[in-house]
Amino acid sequence: MPDSLQIALKNDSDSSNLHAYVTGIALQHSGKRCLLQSNGKDLYFPTEVKDIGSPLQQDCAIPLGGPGSTATLTIPQMAGGRIWVVDGELTFLLNPGGPALVEPSVLNPSDANHGADFGFVEFTLNAEQLYANISYVDFVPRLPVAISLRERGGGEQRVAGMPVGGLERMAAGLRAQAQKDGRAWDKLVVESQGRTLRVLNATHGGAVGADFSGYFEPLVDEAWAKYSDCKCHVDTQAGPGVLQGTVTSSGKLRIGDDEFDKPSTADILGCNSGPFTTGPSPTRNAIIPRLAAAFVRSSITETEQHPSGPETFYGREPTNHYARLVHEVNVDGKGYAFAYDDVQPEAGEDQSGKVNAGDPELFVVSVGGKSVGAREETTEPATETAPPPPPSGAATEGNKEDRMQTQEDAPPPQQPSDAPPAKKGFRDRMLDRAKGRAKGFLSR
Repeated sequence: MPDSLQIALKNDSDSSNLHAYVTGIALQHSGKRCLLQSNGKDLYFPTEVKDIGSPLQQDCAIPLGGPGSTATLTIPQMAGGRIWVVDGELTFLLNPGGPALVEPSVLNPSDANHGADFGFVEFTLNAEQLYANISYVDFVPRLPVAISLRERGGGEQRVAGMPVGGLERMAAGLRAQAQKDGRAWDKLVVESQGRTLRVLNATHGGAVGADFSGYFEPLVDEAWAKYSDCKCHVDTQAGPGVLQGTVTSSGKLRIGDDEFDKPSTADILGCNSGPFTTGPSPTRNAIIPRLAAAFVRSSITETEQHPSGPETFYGREPTNHYARLVHEVNVDGKGYAFAYDDVQPEAGEDQSGKVNAGDPELFVVSVGGKSVGAREETTEPATETAPPPPPSGAATEGNKEDRMQTQEDAPPPQQPSDAPPAKKGFRDRMLDRAKGRAKGFLSR
């Protein structure tokens, strides 16, 4: 595994104002939080600041160049990495205590980036592998992103992403669903300056007044009734193997030796609370992703075998229509729509839109979606070998609003890929599992 990796950023849009930012934990530098500087190769390690909302001391906006251009970056081994892409520029700030990096937020209306058209790709590059994906766990951006990976052994992986206009199609689908069932799906659509800017995951409905309380409870009751009369079979895809489950006389779903209370709608949308809270038991932690995914996809009542295939997903009410539409609108049907969207049967086709390899040669991020549907060539860029120089005045100091949302330094990855998660957040779970070699399905 190389100490660094080349990344090609392709401008697949009509905009000449695309920029990228790279953040992560530098594994070869004592796990320090870092950003890539605007030249696409040098690391910037923020130093302590006195004031909340202090600007970065370095320019970290990497211009992609005009339409059709490619900027080439070199990244060292990183955990919890993100490649942020934006039409325009983003403002990152620093808070005292580390310092803590204040990243762009789609949930805070006072955030300087709230009206920006941005998205990101998540990745981890360590001594074992590159693992990357397009995440829709928090929101779907207006700006389409696709990824591809060329392996030294000749293999190629590709995730197509959304086409131009995909967000409008998703927004229309959510509005239609709101008309159909009277739920607040339409409120997840965020408008700005007369256009759809992004769609929030229903997990974050509270930020826009979208109340889904009580939504999944009828499905939960039906599942409890079903498994009072028959058994479910949960393949942990780990040491415990396949475990049987049934509802006990005390009203709990007992799977193997573990008992689960009824989840609420909030538990199902977030996948990390109530009965889906992970803990010290590896067996329980292996059951949770498969059980949570079955509720999110509404496959829990459609089959007794879990995990199940896509033919059982989102086919009945109630279901997670945000997740359904993410998969419908993405060209290849792939995308991380919720925290456990990589749950699949053994030998099942990946749903999550990830790429991973122990011998990565070139990682390509295409921004804009104009070529979606055509084969993405993972070839060496023919022209630029470094980002073009930033335009005059490109670096901005940003504002110093008192924004307290911070991303604390995360530890280097510890767990092998087939270990269950020990943390709630998707990004933290990626850190935990990144050290192991992925096997298609990352057992959790």
